[in-house]
Amino acid sequence: MGRIFRQLTITDRRKIEKMYLSGEKAKDMADTLRVNVSTIYRELKRGRYMHRNSDWTETERYSADIAEEKYQENLKAKGPVLKIGKDIELANYIEEKIADDGYSPEAALLDIKRKNLTFSVTITKQTLYKYIYDGIFMRVTADNLAIKRKRKSYHKIYRKAKRAAAGTSIEQRPADIDTREEFGHWEMDSVMGQQGKSKNALVVLTERKTRYEKIFKVKDHTAASVVKCINSLERKWGHRLFSDIFKTITVDNGTEFADCEGIEKKDKKGKKRTEVYYCHPYCSAERGSNENQNRMIRRHIPKGTNFDRKTKKDIQKVEDWLNNYPRPMFGGRSSQELYEEEMRLII
Repeated sequence: MGRIFRQLTITDRRKIEKMYLSGEKAKDMADTLRVNVSTIYRELKRGRYMHRNSDWTETERYSADIAEEKYQENLKAKGPVLKIGKDIELANYIEEKIADDGYSPEAALLDIKRKNLTFSVTITKQTLYKYIYDGIFMRVTADNLAIKRKRKSYHKIYRKAKRAAAGTSIEQRPADIDTREEFGHWEMDSVMGQQGKSKNALVVLTERKTRYEKIFKVKDHTAASVVKCINSLERKWGHRLFSDIFKTITVDNGTEFADCEGIEKKDKKGKKRTEVYYCHPYCSAERGSNENQNRMIRRHIPKGTNFDRKTKKDIQKVEDWLNNYPRPMFGGRSSQELYEEEMRLII
């Protein structure tokens, strides 16, 4: 049976006291109560006291009454009864979405709204963040928050003028693409694996309007692998549909994107399948959606991961998670929903 993530009751504490006296191990106690073993260790520490035996020797023991008294004192110290404490199912659901599924607090609340889930209480985003920073949850702390404030650093950026070496500069990209009102304009990047060990890499494409993501595992970090990846997309959709879905692709100046002609590739009539635009050097903000998606990918595939050991199924799981993630910018709707709407207009 699975673990239940909840606060212990006085009944639970009396069971722990009985098991402790009978010499049971913490892991066995955790299995009996269906909680994490760390919960048992914290509880034993909370109710620890020195018991004087009849021969005046002292033995360390656990008292359910002492543990309960300290627990109630801690609740009083935190102030009035917490709103979320009235609905343990809500607390468990939020913990699961943040700790297990990698959601942000806001996304967890949006997921509840999107699925029309009902709980006895509701909390705001601000209240949820306060609970996290105050240490209310058992499994969710500030360490679970993916984006933390960083001190802004300033450094001089040296840009090469006007035109990127490999192809057309982003300066020549139509201005209406910046509005994100039209579907079919993508940003592309690569993600490196463990340095010196991971030969495989990831090629990621982000659609600017819907933030829909495509992730491909490629055999190496080369221009040939990128072109092969784009070719596979064209084979899937056919030349006409590919050109409607992938109108433009914006990339950086990495060597893996150096084959501009290979990415754009003309048909027999000399028509390009897509238009490629190159960002200024050191300007990752010009592919802002791509960069943000890469940070989200790192929640599931941390830096230093050897991609050679990752299967297509592993990568697909991350892609599905990204595309079904509730997006605050879309009112809780997912990229998958928006992408499917756009595709119905094309196909």
